Amino acid sequence: MKTLLLLAKGFETMEFSVFVDVLGWARNNYGYDVQVETCGFKKEVMSTFNIPILVDRIIDEINVDEYDALAIPGGFEAYGFYEEAYDEKFLNLIREFDIKGKIIATICVAALPLGKSGVLRNRKATTYHLGDGSQEKLAEFLVDVVNEPIVMDKNIITSYCPETAPGVAFKLLELLTSKEQMEVVRKAMGFSLV
Repeated sequence: MKTLLLLAKGFETMEFSVFVDVLGWARNNYGYDVQVETCGFKKEVMSTFNIPILVDRIIDEINVDEYDALAIPGGFEAYGFYEEAYDEKFLNLIREFDIKGKIIATICVAALPLGKSGVLRNRKATTYHLGDGSQEKLAEFLVDVVNEPIVMDKNIITSYCPETAPGVAFKLLELLTSKEQMEVVRKAMGFSLV
């Protein structure tokens, strides 16, 4: 199973690293077949707080059929997150994953490009909830906004702040493997129930 970790510039580093770590623990310590491949518009993507990350592939090289899931960390507008997250290439990739019924896992404001792409129309989802207007923006995309930490509707997982990041990564692992296998990794990493 392979997950594409899609990065827009200004992505939040903690929300990126949780996918790498949880799936990395599963793969390296338990032999689960859960590969992660990173992707951005350029080979080097600058995260929030100016941490550079070198990605495996650039967006133009991606063939959705090679992946089982898409993971997207949120980011900060002040660092240019929406410049790439709202780019038509980014939105088309989201649409392709959804059309094929593949898992899409997002953290925090990464739900907003999903909303803009149209894949959340008339579906339940959440996004950042602490008074910056993100949930209202999500609702403008005709999304049924639910103010809960993690919301799953069909193949799409959304969440409402960085604190939910491990829960989203563990849910993704569960969907790629099984609840029992996810629990093994969760316990090994010292996390309580998600």
